Amino acid sequence: MRDSLEELQRSLCFSVAMEERPSPGSTMNAARRSAKVDSEVTESQMEPSLNATEMPTKENVFSDLKDKFMNKLSDLPIPPWALATILIVAGLLLLCCCFCACKKCCGKRKKGKKGKDKVKAQINMKEVKELGKSYIDKVQPEIEDLDPSLLQEPKEEKPQEKLGKLQYSLDYDFQSTQLVVGILQAADLPALDIGGTSDPYVKVFLLPEKKKKYETKVHRKTLNPTFNESFTFKVPYSELGGKTLVMAVYDFDRFSKHDAIGEIRIPMNTVDLAHVIEEWRDLQSAEKEEHEKLGDICFSLRYVPTAGKLTVIVLEAKNLKKMDVGGLSDPYVKIHLMQGGKRIKKKKTTIKKNTLNPYYNESFSFEVPFEQIQKVQVVLTVLDYDKLGKNEAIGKIFVGCNATGAELRHWSDMLANPRRPIAQWHTLQPEEEVDVAVGIKTS
Repeated sequence: MRDSLEELQRSLCFSVAMEERPSPGSTMNAARRSAKVDSEVTESQMEPSLNATEMPTKENVFSDLKDKFMNKLSDLPIPPWALATILIVAGLLLLCCCFCACKKCCGKRKKGKKGKDKVKAQINMKEVKELGKSYIDKVQPEIEDLDPSLLQEPKEEKPQEKLGKLQYSLDYDFQSTQLVVGILQAADLPALDIGGTSDPYVKVFLLPEKKKKYETKVHRKTLNPTFNESFTFKVPYSELGGKTLVMAVYDFDRFSKHDAIGEIRIPMNTVDLAHVIEEWRDLQSAEKEEHEKLGDICFSLRYVPTAGKLTVIVLEAKNLKKMDVGGLSDPYVKIHLMQGGKRIKKKKTTIKKNTLNPYYNESFSFEVPFEQIQKVQVVLTVLDYDKLGKNEAIGKIFVGCNATGAELRHWSDMLANPRRPIAQWHTLQPEEEVDVAVGIKTS
């Protein structure tokens, strides 16, 4: 650049020297022109130097930016520590965003790999199944190809329990349409009591009505009792073929439910009643009764003949039928003194809430002269108390001279032991059956 300026200066000087001598005005103008040229030359010489000094470097730019940034920071109304905190938080946010983006990208790649692995696994499972089938075909034959006799499991033959045998007789009177059943004797009965004996008796009834039930006397502590008792059923011959005679042997127990020893069931359509039948038969296991269990009640009877006072003590009940929604009951007991089918007096126990095994131990007395003791019955009814609706009967039982079975035995023991309380458990019966029985007995 300097060389170009010097050449320009030289050219100008040469042009001035070649011109004619001018006038004073022209000389003056020439002087001005030369001065102007000189100033331009000097300015042009100074420009490079200025440009050289004013050319910014990287360090100067960085320092200028730093100064400007620090000045602006100093102008902000925020303390430095707060600003530093903001910057740190912003940095952390940026890092989190970057991490999430990276994780998402990596997750997609892994899913793609898993999908491929699943396809491979499915293929491998098919291969394994085919391989397994091939081994099964080689080792295990098909069930259809096996001999059916090999598939049948051997049945264990249980030794038949010996329950003893019973001798009975059957005689039908065609004129009076009556079936006379004789219970003669039993032999080789099993011992059900602790002492190695039993207290057997026999129940006799016809199915399916089961209206009349007869019982023999109890024979104490023997396994070979001799009964020699007969019972009469009035049944028309046309109806007899649809009935089944049941003779069930029981072991008597005063304080618990009587145990069934065995029974004999004879469909009457298989019997030739043209002549009297007398034979022995082995006892079979007694079938379970289909009647719903209503529970048991324990009470004692005491009679004082001289005072004409009958005392009934209701002790407790157990295993009563569930009557309420919650699976419990609110039981109480009603006691009726009856004569000739009419209720003479009635009394009742307290109500026991939410229980199926209530304990009462409550005593009730009735005035019964000795002349009337054989004409009365005591009926006990267990009921479920209900505040809103009618109190429902759970079960019923009655004792008296015209009762049967355990109930008659309880009444007889009371009369045989005056002034002494006799306690015994009784199984509750359906209300309808007891009502019918009481009505028949008292009519």
